[in-house]
Amino acid sequence: MRAVVARGKNQPVTVETIVVPDPGPGEAVVKIQACGVCHTDYHYRQGGISDDFPFLLGHEAAGVVEAVGEGVDEVAPGDFVILNWRAVCGQCRACRRGRPWYCFNTHNARRKMTLEDGTELTAALGIGAFADKTLVAAGQCTRVDPSASAAVAGLLGCGVMAGLGAALNTGNVQRGDSVAVIGCGGVGGAAVMGARLAGAARIIAVDIDDRKLEIARRLGATHTVNSRENDPVEAVRELTGGHGADVVVDAVGVPETYRQAFYARDLAGTVVLVGVPTPEMKLELPLLDVFGRGGALKSSWYGDCLPSRDFPMLVDLYLQGRLDLEAFVTETIALDGVEEAFARMNAGDVLRSVVTF
Repeated sequence: MRAVVARGKNQPVTVETIVVPDPGPGEAVVKIQACGVCHTDYHYRQGGISDDFPFLLGHEAAGVVEAVGEGVDEVAPGDFVILNWRAVCGQCRACRRGRPWYCFNTHNARRKMTLEDGTELTAALGIGAFADKTLVAAGQCTRVDPSASAAVAGLLGCGVMAGLGAALNTGNVQRGDSVAVIGCGGVGGAAVMGARLAGAARIIAVDIDDRKLEIARRLGATHTVNSRENDPVEAVRELTGGHGADVVVDAVGVPETYRQAFYARDLAGTVVLVGVPTPEMKLELPLLDVFGRGGALKSSWYGDCLPSRDFPMLVDLYLQGRLDLEAFVTETIALDGVEEAFARMNAGDVLRSVVTF
């Protein structure tokens, strides 16, 4: 099979031939139809996730199940599925308490895909979907309506779900709430869309790029703030009667934007961190402010989603015309265009490039 491989830190990716084994017990082989280009894949390429090179990149994907291993009954060959990187175990303390979206023992396929010479590949987020086919745990496959576009459905596998879930699940945005979203790339844009879907009355998009702010307006923002030109905390307060927003989503994940989110929320408001920080980052806040402002400081991992519950629902909303997932697909590209897509992503030129097969 053809696949995009990162062989070493900071090295350009290459399209290579890989070997995909037959599925073992509890596993499935999926023929990929589309896979989005996500910042996480670039972080793997840069060695920012781990040093377990070579990596098989790609994880934001949809396709058709081709074969399943022994004991698999949740999906069958021919099923159209979205892949996810949190296959819940059903047995850990979170799952047994009825909170499987917090599962502490998520799992991946046990068998390894390899290069032609037998070198084992590390699949990005346990998926590795910049490939004609990939091997995953069957629990990583969520069956959805096959009439959905694969290029659109696959985006729910990571970034778009993370943003939607940050607003809907973690932030628990309610009808009439005020919401601010700091950072309006793919994840932040999805948080804007999630706030709109929840019925927020005021949605304030904050970014340093006017192009992204214009996209955020199309996704549902009622107001925009360019934080290069204006203090975002003061701007959010001014737009919310001097109080601050009920929910503030930090989709950037650096200390500066987290502090902005912290002080841009109303008393007893909620901060949701969905942007991913790097290991060396430190945050300092006056403990009295943490105590005195009340509310909740939350982190949103994968939008606190449960794929078996959320993916089919969101695909249905898309098919009903109530969720414009098409807006996130800036371009479709071939498998050999991933390296160039990374450059466009880092320049802020796209919400999502999507590899189609």
